[in-house]
Amino acid sequence: MNIGDNLKHFELKSTNGEVVSSYHFSDKSALLVVVTCNHCPTALAYWPRIVSLANQYEEDNLGVLAINGNDASQKPMDSFSEMQRLVTQYKVPFPYLHDESQTILKQLGAERTPVVFLFNARRELVYKGAIDDSWENEAAVMRVYLEDAIEFALDGLEIDYPEIPAVGCSIKWKS
Repeated sequence: MNIGDNLKHFELKSTNGEVVSSYHFSDKSALLVVVTCNHCPTALAYWPRIVSLANQYEEDNLGVLAINGNDASQKPMDSFSEMQRLVTQYKVPFPYLHDESQTILKQLGAERTPVVFLFNARRELVYKGAIDDSWENEAAVMRVYLEDAIEFALDGLEIDYPEIPAVGCSIKWKS
């Protein structure tokens, strides 16, 4: 996806067994889609930060969801049952969706985990890429790319740096 592209409709199964669609978030002022997983050290380092951001911006009407589409036959830690375990472990307050067909990951143009896609109220992509500048050490973070983008998106402003390359593990595509 390119900046300005609209989010396409999707329906995916959540770890709680419900099917969640893009329409579930139609009342939100902005929507954050996090493509992530369970096995990648970078993705695991960011789970607490993403949960914290979701809690921080809940009152500001930010919708948040995470999607895992990795091939679990290559990485068993990315299986649906492991996704359910992770949600409990990190007390994830938003849907964690399973893209078994990898269709949504391809539509988004995701290449790594984690990578974030932030959509404004009109569901136009306004930011994609990295969460911040230090996955290994939260205390060393100097640039909070995603948090800045959320602030701008919720205020209806244009984001200064709409694309920052994400770091992390490659998506495990099905053959």
